[in-house]
Amino acid sequence: MAKIRRMFPGGNTSKGFFSYYDNIINRKDANKIIILKGGPGTGKSSMMRNIGKYMLEKGYDVEYHHCSSDKDSIDCVMIPKLKVAVLDGTAPHVIDPKYPGAVDMIVNLGEYWDSKGLENNKEEIIKVIDRNSKFYKSAYKYFEAARLIQEDTIWKMEEVMNFSKVNILIHDLVKEILGNLKVVEKIGKERHLFGSAFTPSGWVDHTDTLLRDVEKTYYIKGELGTGKTTLMKNIYKEAIQRGLDVEIFHTPLIPEKIETIIIKDLSIALSIMDWAKDNNYKTIDFKNYMNKEISNNYEEDIKENKKNYEKLISIAINKLAGAKKNHDMMEAQYIPNMNYNEIEKVRDKLIQIILKYEQS
Repeated sequence: MAKIRRMFPGGNTSKGFFSYYDNIINRKDANKIIILKGGPGTGKSSMMRNIGKYMLEKGYDVEYHHCSSDKDSIDCVMIPKLKVAVLDGTAPHVIDPKYPGAVDMIVNLGEYWDSKGLENNKEEIIKVIDRNSKFYKSAYKYFEAARLIQEDTIWKMEEVMNFSKVNILIHDLVKEILGNLKVVEKIGKERHLFGSAFTPSGWVDHTDTLLRDVEKTYYIKGELGTGKTTLMKNIYKEAIQRGLDVEIFHTPLIPEKIETIIIKDLSIALSIMDWAKDNNYKTIDFKNYMNKEISNNYEEDIKENKKNYEKLISIAINKLAGAKKNHDMMEAQYIPNMNYNEIEKVRDKLIQIILKYEQS
């Protein structure tokens, strides 16, 4: 049975909108990348969802890359076996052809809107589009403030940890996971994305779709600043040096930090996420590497930080919800002015283009 994996190629983070769109598919390896252009409400997401549904019915595994600004919207559908991706190339994740014609193909859905109808609503369209950026600017300020709270927890926990013992743990775990695999000349590929995201509906996590078929998952348990990212980063770096391909899924607030890594060639994962907590091969608990006396000194501070963090994230999400409501108003201007019958014909043509690569 064909399977669906879900993830986010971009996120609303403490650094603003953070994009890993270049990691959706390797452009040099791809057979075809179809880049959809057009405004809000032009049918891009529905088209990609329907293409994915068709390919699933044909027996192909599909990746749905969701939009962090609307959890129900699709920014990309990728068919790994055929090495084909159809993606939204509009702002804030503008994508243009790198290998025009040879790999990349642009489809402009703006050809199927009623320009006169949109011109009649020019003032309203300009107003809602300009207002959207203000919602995001405000949301990102609160995410940035939440990061500062987390950084306060991080430096406190760094003081608590015995990193000499953590280094021994990393060394032993590299040996356990990678065994006798030797470093090779051809470095493995690394693919960076988000498994979860802050959206207008709250925090959304798709890690279960990423890990359910992995044979061994190590659950990495510990507070911020205890060394979880350091552990996973060391292991994935060692893995790619041995020619293994690795997927790295980052945390939604601080995109430098890591939630999950999957060493696909070994069917092994390491993850800090709740799904791994309940479905793991082994738990690595960083509490075992703490100085408990120092930890007790910071206990109340860390509790207070968690409360303040949750308040700031809640406000930021409310700002994203305001942006989503505003975006819905934008779509309402475009939907009545679109020729969706023609867009369905475009979808059918794209499916035929994709199917050409079945024999590749």
